[in-house]
Amino acid sequence: MKNTLNKLFEQQCLTKEEAKSILIEIAAEKFNNAQIASFLTVFLMRPITVDELAGFREALLELAVKVDLSEFNTIDLCGTGGDGKDTFNISTLTSFIVAGTGNKVAKHGNYSASSVSGSSNMLEYLGYKFTNNEVVLKSQIDKANICFLHAPLFHPAMKAVGPVRRELGMKTFFNMLGPLVNPSSPQNQMVGVFNLEVARIYNYLLQGTAKNYGIVHSLDGYDEISLTSGFKLFTRNDEQIITPESLGLQRLEQSEIFGGTTVEESAIIFIAIINGEGTEAQNNAVLANAAFALKILDPLKSFEAAFEEAKDSLFGLKAKACLTKLIEN
Repeated sequence: MKNTLNKLFEQQCLTKEEAKSILIEIAAEKFNNAQIASFLTVFLMRPITVDELAGFREALLELAVKVDLSEFNTIDLCGTGGDGKDTFNISTLTSFIVAGTGNKVAKHGNYSASSVSGSSNMLEYLGYKFTNNEVVLKSQIDKANICFLHAPLFHPAMKAVGPVRRELGMKTFFNMLGPLVNPSSPQNQMVGVFNLEVARIYNYLLQGTAKNYGIVHSLDGYDEISLTSGFKLFTRNDEQIITPESLGLQRLEQSEIFGGTTVEESAIIFIAIINGEGTEAQNNAVLANAAFALKILDPLKSFEAAFEEAKDSLFGLKAKACLTKLIEN
């Protein structure tokens, strides 16, 4: 690690092979917390390169506990986190709405490292028991249309750096890695990122895969479609800027999608929305994200048709039924 840190402190970049090797060693718990913190901090001070992120990704996927869900046509919906916006759990709610439309969701998530409530915090609070048992996960996706893959159970490297990430309390490159290393390798993905530079790196990396994908970044900094500004959408064949107004939706104030200051406050908002009792602003934020997820699954579907399908899932309490089945299963 000392040689690697010296190289990085001299403002050199790692090759893909070097990045892969060092992360495998971190996963093997060869370094102390101070060394890991120093390593993570480097990438807070300069942009990560495509080769570095690709190497880290290869290491995590090579070490991952694999789960085979290939008999289902699944989609993962997640954000990098690290946008510092403290919204309610938009991507988690979106996942249940998409599941409520009858599509299969393999959601990858973790505890929050830099905001109040990550997807794992929320699902654990609601009574979900994390598992990496493939039989259980297949049963969940079969009955509830959704399963949840809690990252530390599948990624030893994430587990090894968890305490350091929590102590730092800042976004690290692990925020960037999370959405790229779903151990079930879903065929479809909608991912939100916290800046355009990361969006472009993701677009480059995901073009090397076979999956259908969409990458979103709201231009005022959110790692999801926030409706507080226009957002950039990258797909395999296109990139465009879309405004709330062009979708027939009202632009929101940031305060309207705030997620509270504790997991408990976030849970109150989450439960209200999934019960069909959210505010119009909260509902529109999750429905817009769900509509674009449905368009990734079926590119020929119009936004309007996808939005109506998402509304039927939310207000018909189909999303809530998926949550209930998931927790009970």
